[in-house]
Amino acid sequence: MTGYRGLSYWHDSVQDDLTPRAPLPGDRDADVAIVGGGLTGLWTAWYLLQRDPTLRIVVLEKEIAGFGASGRNGGWCSALFPRSTASLAAAYGREAAVAMRRAMIATVDEVGSVAASLGLDIDYVKGGTVSFARSPVQWTAAQEEAADAARYGVDTVELWGADRVRAAGSLGATFDPACARLHPAKLVRGLAHAVEDRGVVIHELTEVVDVEPGVVRTNRGTVRADAIIVALEGYTPTLNGHRRDLLPLYSLMIATEPLPESTWEEIGIEHGQTFTDFRHLLIYGQRTADNRFAFGGRGARYHWGSTVRDRFDRVQPVFDHLRRSLGELFPVIGDAKVTHGWGGPLGVPRDWHASVRWDRATGMGTAGGYVGDGLSTTNLAGRTLADLITDTESEVTGLPWVGHRSPRWEPEPLRFVGANAGLVAMTVADTEERMFGRPSVAAKLMAPLVGH
Repeated sequence: MTGYRGLSYWHDSVQDDLTPRAPLPGDRDADVAIVGGGLTGLWTAWYLLQRDPTLRIVVLEKEIAGFGASGRNGGWCSALFPRSTASLAAAYGREAAVAMRRAMIATVDEVGSVAASLGLDIDYVKGGTVSFARSPVQWTAAQEEAADAARYGVDTVELWGADRVRAAGSLGATFDPACARLHPAKLVRGLAHAVEDRGVVIHELTEVVDVEPGVVRTNRGTVRADAIIVALEGYTPTLNGHRRDLLPLYSLMIATEPLPESTWEEIGIEHGQTFTDFRHLLIYGQRTADNRFAFGGRGARYHWGSTVRDRFDRVQPVFDHLRRSLGELFPVIGDAKVTHGWGGPLGVPRDWHASVRWDRATGMGTAGGYVGDGLSTTNLAGRTLADLITDTESEVTGLPWVGHRSPRWEPEPLRFVGANAGLVAMTVADTEERMFGRPSVAAKLMAPLVGH
């Protein structure tokens, strides 16, 4: 057992001893240096090798590959993108918005296909997402979501009646088939081994302290490279000069003990299905391959100065809230025990707009700002960066998120006040709708800040 056990249920259940690879032994040269050993960096390395197997690629990771959100997320490989289709259409036009949606939907299958080709057992089952509507306000939101999907003609969103769902109090649900359940640590750890087997060098326990064109400086030495990709997502603010690029928003999760098949029959969640509802303070869950609930949600506060600390990963009141919420959704679970609780930061751009950027003049690029929708989006980012770096023209290099630059977050104390006010507003919005049975005014006021 290593010190990286206990990071999450996923790290505890992956068949990998998590022993760190050797750190950077000193100065070295490379064709491509990738900062961050998560899925964005590893997918970029994978697809770069598909374009040019001769490339010398070095991945630099402060902890171990998959330490961050790539190994701790909800296990949704979905077609979700932080910005709505309507907002993309308003900014870039209908054709560009539709192209983005098609690319995201195709990416769900791409992840499963590559994992299968590598022989990775990642518990991948494409069962879709059920989004419960548990109040008249939520039912209206469900109908609007289905209508919006039909308007653009790309997403296939079904509207289900109450007879097809079993979550307590549900008036119905939407069903989106473009989502697969998987085990994120099995994916990220397996992908790390796959790229390593093909010649990529991964240096772990190596902290990057500064990046500039052609040079990555670490606590272990300097890497000089023609191309440099920064892929730190929620840890981006820890890099010198990048504190206001992305806001590290914490999302927390719990896992229950395995539940008997008879209980799952009453719950009505099949293997491969993920689930949520239409509340404002987001929740998300899946049925794991070993019949547990893996269930998470927002609710942890933002910390002053975009500070990222290990102790922020575990907030007992948030874990308690998640357990109550899960019991409210599915009372049949009774006193089922929680065996794991964990969390971590995800990256939030100021305009909630994920992006991929590559500057040929400086040889520097980045991708991120997934706002929790990264398990599939990282794959699309990796393909896109590989094409941009190798001057390969493709459909993905013309997508509207390529080249997008989000504004920086405000300095403190405005950042602290705004981020935590948003959290309070979403909590108030859910209470308001539950009490008064009408759409929340607070939610409408906050909509421009959450990508809608």
